[in-house]
Amino acid sequence: MSDTSLTVAVIDPSRARAAILEEGLMAAGFTRVVVLPDTADLPARVAALNPDVVVIHLESPSRDILEQMSGLSRHVERPVAMFVDRSDTTMMEAAVDAGISAYVVDGLRPERIKSIIDIAILRFNAFARLQRELSEARGELADRKLIERAKGILMAMKGLSEEEAYKQMRKKAM
Repeated sequence: MSDTSLTVAVIDPSRARAAILEEGLMAAGFTRVVVLPDTADLPARVAALNPDVVVIHLESPSRDILEQMSGLSRHVERPVAMFVDRSDTTMMEAAVDAGISAYVVDGLRPERIKSIIDIAILRFNAFARLQRELSEARGELADRKLIERAKGILMAMKGLSEEEAYKQMRKKAM
């Protein structure tokens, strides 16, 4: 499913866990894996790296990390898969709000990494498509409101019917 030529950024303060992730990614065929061992200045470092996918592994994500991830997902706009050892409902909700594409609790096993990356990419792409569609729909709605206002002005100023006002607007637009 996934393109193994993608650049994958691995963020993990634990070198041992980062090695497991790196090993799993390499075993899955990913050839460009860059490990970032700490979260200091994370958004800028990830933006500079410009990876295709971000994989994070933490024991228990803090609010600060999730806020950084929220900023990261908005600025870098990449799929993010997060592995955590412990979590709770509040942290899961915060992860979803932060734009995390895959949130896996106590499930870091090298053989599962590729399928988790695949689903993170698919979910990210589906969400991005929905965001684009929402933006387009909002634009169309705003255009429609503007057209209705213009029609109303023509109807009031020139005493036209709705159909006549619309015809005049179309004629002018062409």
